[in-house]
Amino acid sequence: MSEPTSGPVSTPEPLLDVRNATKIYGKGEDRTTALSDVSLALGTSPATITTIAGESGSGKTTLSNAILGFTSLTSGEITYRGQNLDTLDKRQRLAYRREVQAIFQDPFGVYNPFYKIRHIFDVAIKRFGLAPSKAAARDQIEEALRIVGMRGDEVLDKHPHQLSGGQRQRLMMARAYLLTPRLIVADEPVSMVDASLRAMILDIMLRLRDEQGISFLYITHDLSTAYQIGDEICILYQGSIVERGDTQRVIDDPQHEYSKLLISSIPVPDPDVTWDAGTPLVTPAEIASPDR
Repeated sequence: MSEPTSGPVSTPEPLLDVRNATKIYGKGEDRTTALSDVSLALGTSPATITTIAGESGSGKTTLSNAILGFTSLTSGEITYRGQNLDTLDKRQRLAYRREVQAIFQDPFGVYNPFYKIRHIFDVAIKRFGLAPSKAAARDQIEEALRIVGMRGDEVLDKHPHQLSGGQRQRLMMARAYLLTPRLIVADEPVSMVDASLRAMILDIMLRLRDEQGISFLYITHDLSTAYQIGDEICILYQGSIVERGDTQRVIDDPQHEYSKLLISSIPVPDPDVTWDAGTPLVTPAEIASPDR
């Protein structure tokens, strides 16, 4: 009896797919290439934390802004659940805005100082029609605050300047969670808070991934936090991905010269180990293949 033949194995559609993304600012001699042929994909399941790491000016924020729809690409495309972001209609774009949320670096600049904290939640609930009644809205807000270890009676009737940077950042995470997103783009979310609050925010990210199934695109220059929470990592240098793979493997055993330099620049917390701050930077001509 002949063996039954199986059809082709279908590849699961990625949640987010960035293909050959290039962004060039300016023209002629004033051209600046912020992104150069960047490609990456985030799977639908399980939820993951994918780190985009690199020094200042490497293109990290330009990439996050393109994914969030704040800037257009010069070439290439970004698709979300198979839909090209450039072709989304009004209804699809609203759904994208709900399912892909952002947490920004500055935990104060994202607030309007005129309004109380409850305003950021009320606007989101009204804009996306999240609750059928005021009572339901209050319950949803309290649940979102509970996720980040806060209570409504402590913060909702305060103004942003009355809260610490860590509280403001946790509130933005609560607002993002309120919308039940599939993906959160977190652009340097812990760089402006102190060490204790940094650990708390990173722990919230891990719990949202593990308990709520929310994926993260974690933008950072801090490889130590990437090592703590990241599943996959992409090292970005001058607009190109020069190395990618499992976070621990890439950081423990970097293959690209720039990755090695970036990791070796982290000071060791040992007074007997000297830090060589005079290491020359890798030049663009020394960039090898973007994949390991």
